[in-house]
Amino acid sequence: MFKLSVKKYVLALTALVAAAAIAFAGVNLLSSDEASIELGAPGVVAANFLEGSLTKAITTEDCTLSDGTETTCYRIEVTGSPVDAKIGPFCPESTSSTAEVSGIWLDGEKMYDADGQFIMDLSTIYKDVKWKLYDDSGKVKVTDTKEAFQGAARPDVQEAYKYHCVEGTWEWTETTKPVPTSILVPVTPLLASETSSPRGNLGVTINGLVISASAPVDAILGAYTIAAFDDCGGHFNPTAGYHLHAYTGCEGIEYESHIDNPNAETKMIGYAMDGVAVFAPLSSKSTIKLDECNGRTTAKDGYHYYAQSAEKNLVVKCVKGLTAVDPLAASEGPGGQGGPAIDTAAAAKKLGITEAELKAAFGNKMPPDFTTAAKNLGMTEAELKSKLGVK
Repeated sequence: MFKLSVKKYVLALTALVAAAAIAFAGVNLLSSDEASIELGAPGVVAANFLEGSLTKAITTEDCTLSDGTETTCYRIEVTGSPVDAKIGPFCPESTSSTAEVSGIWLDGEKMYDADGQFIMDLSTIYKDVKWKLYDDSGKVKVTDTKEAFQGAARPDVQEAYKYHCVEGTWEWTETTKPVPTSILVPVTPLLASETSSPRGNLGVTINGLVISASAPVDAILGAYTIAAFDDCGGHFNPTAGYHLHAYTGCEGIEYESHIDNPNAETKMIGYAMDGVAVFAPLSSKSTIKLDECNGRTTAKDGYHYYAQSAEKNLVVKCVKGLTAVDPLAASEGPGGQGGPAIDTAAAAKKLGITEAELKAAFGNKMPPDFTTAAKNLGMTEAELKSKLGVK
């Protein structure tokens, strides 16, 4: 009996060890998706977008995240035009123009009413006597034609359009109408090994706009131009159309005066590229502690970010989650002046060709010419877009 019991014990122990080994092996064999840590953020909720802000219903597709995790993502395409706000005004017409008929300027340190007085004060603000954007009659030099706008709203400002206040209209952009932009975000926000600042677009707003990276203030000021924003923190460029660089609540520097409780929760304004919700800035008097990416977790809303104050010229400070590798991600392009960028390495892998072959098919054209590329690759445009996950 004793020997039998020992035998049973040994067999049981052996089985236990084997089971443990299998379990341990199972841990090591987990996919990167299963091994990832969730951020505790609810993720994108389609119902949060305002009516008319999306070009089509949000869809799902297979995707790869920045650490190689294979998972499922949402494809979100916004219209490129705000559904709940009026665009403009931007530049003052004269040195006597008031803030009510002018936009704003933000340079990363301070936000100004871009009124007539501001135009006259530029030489003092930036300590350079060359600043003079108006003539002897007090009329401000504003880009008032398509040629002037496209000559000034670029990294290498044409000489004839320096010393101008730059503003545009839909009619002067390359498409002459709002530019729909799609982004790819993970369905379940997952914690990255370190925080990051995504290049190009930083997310989308629930009212239909792209949240862009910082406007290239140094390049703008270096050409003695002011690329004025409207009171909502957006402006035009030739390729991206109207886009957002700052969140103001569309009330300029007065937006936080309406918050009676400095620690009151603010409203959600959009989603960052890692799928985490972005809320309006907290009051400057708030005592709420935020993490390095201006985020915190609450029982009601889970983990979410807060937009930075408008003068920062950057809505999303950084992201803590993994972002999706989007083969045809839109960005602001060189100098922040607009134009989609293609992750040709990821796109080529999807198509089963080399990166060089894909670049040759597109001919390095921006925005990407799908019709020509599809023809060069021997497939229909619909097939190419389907393979790349582009609608």
